[in-house]
Amino acid sequence: MFELAPVSLWLEDYSALRQLFTRWRAEGVSDIRAHLTGDPERLGACSAALKVLRVNQRTLVLFAAPDQATLIDRLDEVFRGDMHARLIDELAALWHGALEFSNRTVNYTLDGRRLDVQIHARILPGHEEHWGRVLVSLEDVTAEVQGAERLRRSERYARDLFEHSPVSLWVEDFSHIRHLLDEVRAQGIRDFATFLKVHPEFVTRCLQEIRVIDVNRQTLAMFGAADKAELLGRINQIFRGEMRESFAEQLQDLWDGKLVQQREVVNYALSGDLLNIHMQFAVLDSHAQDWGLVLISLVDITARKKAESYLEYLGKHDVLTQLRNRAYYMEELNRLARKGPWPVAILAMDMNGLKEANDEHGHGAGDAMLRRVGEVLAKAVDAPACAARIGGDEFMVLLPATDERGALAVQERILSLLELNNQFYPGQAVGLSMGIACCQEGESIEAAVHRADQAMYAEKARYYQEREIDRRHPRC
Repeated sequence: MFELAPVSLWLEDYSALRQLFTRWRAEGVSDIRAHLTGDPERLGACSAALKVLRVNQRTLVLFAAPDQATLIDRLDEVFRGDMHARLIDELAALWHGALEFSNRTVNYTLDGRRLDVQIHARILPGHEEHWGRVLVSLEDVTAEVQGAERLRRSERYARDLFEHSPVSLWVEDFSHIRHLLDEVRAQGIRDFATFLKVHPEFVTRCLQEIRVIDVNRQTLAMFGAADKAELLGRINQIFRGEMRESFAEQLQDLWDGKLVQQREVVNYALSGDLLNIHMQFAVLDSHAQDWGLVLISLVDITARKKAESYLEYLGKHDVLTQLRNRAYYMEELNRLARKGPWPVAILAMDMNGLKEANDEHGHGAGDAMLRRVGEVLAKAVDAPACAARIGGDEFMVLLPATDERGALAVQERILSLLELNNQFYPGQAVGLSMGIACCQEGESIEAAVHRADQAMYAEKARYYQEREIDRRHPRC
């Protein structure tokens, strides 16, 4: 039985170790672990005190030994390295009176391979007093240990990828939401979009059923949370406001079977700052039936959105005066020409004295005057009317659904605000020459613009005539 056993068996003599322990006790040693770690040679002495009497055939195969004599002669190659550190646990068990012990340790084959082994040792009956016969079994668990180590490395790798990802990652459980959607289907609902309009509270209920399992470090940084506990404890401050609409769209996609989605959404940092987010949502394949595991990645696109908004603003506004620019004015003029509403009044304006201000005080002074005109028109003209700077000192106001009387009222408001502005800014006064025209449905709006221009030029001519300015100079 010993020889044919399918596990490695060793019959050993521990009597010399028993005698060594007896001597140490007589010398006053009480803490065997401290005694062994205090001097490495003591551990070597214990190892040398263990005498191998016999091994079985499985042992020779396991350790690549041609015969027992060779194995015993080369035991220093078998019991080495990190095996000695683990030997302390076995010695401590024997020191404290245990007649058997189990341990996982490391041995080496004679051809140099590392073996992870599960060791079981038992002082045989009748030898308890002197430890002359000890049966030791070794089970090769190298494959198990290596598999566990590969699994640990894989888990560490996955965890590092998750924790150190440069985007915000959320692992969530949507199984409760799946259950709610199934309940709605069971009620015979087929038009889910209409159902959500009739029952907006369903969106709120589904939001409350989201279970956040884990988030990574980038998520904490993005939302300004000190730790995961704070983030999850204040999750209602993150998912609120505009997110309801995007979440309703997300529910509609899930209803339609779209388990992988992406969209732009709005969240909020714990500081209250709005965050524009590009979200990618995916139910993991292994949980496609219950939605129990969902991976969500969030990329902060707030800066991009602000840049896009600013570029859009620049495309439609004059930077100096903050009014609409010529491009927007032409677009709005064409829209009004197609759709109205009628009548459309047009107010053409040209600033007086800009050239003199630039020549006498520099372009900075002229720019300041233009900004003041922008302030006046922005206060005087309300949507849906449009005030625009279309040239250097030329301005236009488009007044949809406004007749001539309404246009005159706007002109009076502009002149009144301009007077106040000149009182507020002492020094160079700002003046405007204006012309009004009105266009009815079916008439040419371009012709009305031309009439307003002509009226403005006539007003400007009177301005210069009154001040006896030589009109042979270029128009300001």
